[in-house]
Amino acid sequence: MAVDKTDENNLEKGNVIYTKYAAHLRKNGHQRRSYSRLSASQKFKAWASHFHRLFVTFIGADWIFLMLLGFIMAVISFVMDIFVVLFTDTHRWIYHLADSHVLLQYLAWVAYSMFLMCFAAGFVSVVSAQAAGSGIPETKTCLRDVVLHEYLTFKTLVSKVISLTCVLGSELPVGKEGPFVHIGAMCAALLCKFMALFSNIYKNEARNKEMMTVGCAVGIGCCFAAPIGGALFGLEVTSMFFVARNYWRGFLSATFGALIFRLLPVWNREEETLMALYATKYRLDFPFDLRELPIFVAMGIVCGFGGAFFVYLYGKISLFVKRQKAANSFLMKNCFLYSALVSVLISTLTFPPGFGQFMAGKLTQRDSLISFFDNRTWSNHGIVADFDDHDHLAAWKHPQANVFIILSVFVVMKFWMSAISITLPIPCGSFVPIFVIGAAFGRLVGEGLATLLPDGFNIDGHIYHIVPGAYAVIGAAALTAGVTHTVSTAVIMMELTGHISYSLPILISVILANMVSQSIQPSIYDTVIRIKKLPYLPMLSWGHPEKYKIFVEDFMKKEIHYITPNSTYRDVIKILRSGKLKTLPLVKSAESMLLLGSVDRTQLLALLMCRSQHLREENAPTTTPRYKVHFQTSTEESASASAHLDSSKPLKSALKKPSEDKEEITSVYDSGLNFKKFFCSHPDIEAMEYDPDEEDDTIFQEVDEWEEQQLDEQVDLNVCKIDPAPFQLVEHTSLHKTHTMFSVLNLDYAYVTSVGRLVGVVSLKELRKAIESSIPADGVRLRRVLSTFRDRGVRGARADTVDLHKILDHQIS
Repeated sequence: MAVDKTDENNLEKGNVIYTKYAAHLRKNGHQRRSYSRLSASQKFKAWASHFHRLFVTFIGADWIFLMLLGFIMAVISFVMDIFVVLFTDTHRWIYHLADSHVLLQYLAWVAYSMFLMCFAAGFVSVVSAQAAGSGIPETKTCLRDVVLHEYLTFKTLVSKVISLTCVLGSELPVGKEGPFVHIGAMCAALLCKFMALFSNIYKNEARNKEMMTVGCAVGIGCCFAAPIGGALFGLEVTSMFFVARNYWRGFLSATFGALIFRLLPVWNREEETLMALYATKYRLDFPFDLRELPIFVAMGIVCGFGGAFFVYLYGKISLFVKRQKAANSFLMKNCFLYSALVSVLISTLTFPPGFGQFMAGKLTQRDSLISFFDNRTWSNHGIVADFDDHDHLAAWKHPQANVFIILSVFVVMKFWMSAISITLPIPCGSFVPIFVIGAAFGRLVGEGLATLLPDGFNIDGHIYHIVPGAYAVIGAAALTAGVTHTVSTAVIMMELTGHISYSLPILISVILANMVSQSIQPSIYDTVIRIKKLPYLPMLSWGHPEKYKIFVEDFMKKEIHYITPNSTYRDVIKILRSGKLKTLPLVKSAESMLLLGSVDRTQLLALLMCRSQHLREENAPTTTPRYKVHFQTSTEESASASAHLDSSKPLKSALKKPSEDKEEITSVYDSGLNFKKFFCSHPDIEAMEYDPDEEDDTIFQEVDEWEEQQLDEQVDLNVCKIDPAPFQLVEHTSLHKTHTMFSVLNLDYAYVTSVGRLVGVVSLKELRKAIESSIPADGVRLRRVLSTFRDRGVRGARADTVDLHKILDHQIS
């Protein structure tokens, strides 16, 4: 009986499947029998390897990294506060120890601060000069993928922490919030390197930039115990466009860091429980009257002007100091002199028995804030009430001056003292000094209203008195917002005081201070960036319609250095020596200018390197048959050889030696050899064997001809990596859109094309000049932005489309 072919095929498939299944069972049974035969030590090693993999995966998790970062920052902040308190207590102890004579007290008061200040300046100068300043401008620049040398190293971290502790202990009017943002970024960068041992995800540079932003948020959160405000402040200050997926990381790490920072004093038995850093006791049933809102509005406007003036004053002082450094003046020849002079000046003015009695010189910045936020009214008639000697408010009482004079003197003196202090070459921040000045201004306004309205407000038969401490809270937040151009200061203030009843007045004053200050001056951080000339893109000022009427073609660079497939080695060398461009555009030809792509500078340098080595190996031994010539590739060797040259035997150079400022082409490589250097080097005179029967001119003429032939050969671009799609903008792109694209994509440059033709290039430098063309280095506005550009409205609307025949003509050409 015939068997159907279909049945035969099914039977064959079944046999194959059964065979595979049987082999699978035998294999598994063998593995089980093999595992059962393993010794105890082998089983232990297997389980240990398994748990090791689980441990490495666990340690490399994001939440472990975030909690470690928060814990490290909290410990650093807590330990630093302990040493700062120790230094200030020692200062007071030495001051009271010399109470037998006023001159001895003065010397003790001034010398102690000067010693700590000089130690901090010297420590920064010796260990790491990058630790000077607040660090926020540099952190902003680093987050824009700009490499700043040693700004995120462990050496800079040690220098910043130790010197900042000494500076705060010297009682100079500076803060630690700005430097702690830098410290947080450094801790995040260093922790990423450590965590890369457990997880390869931490080797991703783009992701590590996001973790640095988290470090900035933790820095503020561990200073004020304000995790929400810290995360928002890090978002506003350090990032122009924040990555949304990184939002939860900032909150988690900042919250954990703030929790540990407030738990450490409880574990150390310094505090009883968790509470706000500057807890207030204002009334909750009726925090403020609606008739006080105009006062809050006026305070916001005044603080906006005050913040802009502070930035202006700081810019003027910084430029003066910078000019003194450039002129190598006596004041700047020594790193200790300027710091010591400023320290002596400020200590003299704050000496308690002297002028300091008019500005509560014996109080630290923390004690001053506690007194400003106090819920009690100091006086109803200008004279401070009698307080206990151990109370902070007793320092504001003076027999010959009322409270308004004392507070006014405090605001004016601390204003310029803080502006000078943050220009010193030491770690210093401007957040806390401005915070204190704003609180003093708010206290002055509150005490004035309390004097004018001693009975307060009568609401339904209930008397509600003015609370001057609340005005201090509002003034501190508003002035800080005016200087930093941030809104998160309102949230920081609410978390700092633990009082949310005044959230509406705080927000109103902060927003108004921002509006006024941004329309006059850049922020303190953008001013530092501008003075230091850091490669960072500033924000567009709001309220100016000109930015929508200015196009890329108005400020692009039209003189373009480019290469073509027909370029020679001579052309490439000439272009590379003309500037330090990172990339060069590749066009089809000089006539069509059609953009084909871009070539990195390092690729062209490598091409010249390979070409020069190839020619050196093949042609150098046969170049001069009667001379043994060794071409030198080092400037020092050439100099030493020329030093031994006898003046009686002058020799001509084959080509002119390149100038010293143009030797950047060889600096990329260890060997120091390049194509142009090879052809333009002097021969080693000592290695020559002179033949008097041969003419020198004939030999060097042959060398010149050979060099010219080699330089005029066409470049082989097939060995180079060419980017076929560099970022491009059309010439009608507006300034606003260009700024947005550069900000979102972190661009350094962009090519400008018109129907595919290269017409210009825009770099970060040109874009920054277009935005800041009306603002000099100190931030004083002279004229409207880009007022020299032509008026678009007069010439009519610009066409945003191109005729089809133009596109076809360019494609045909």
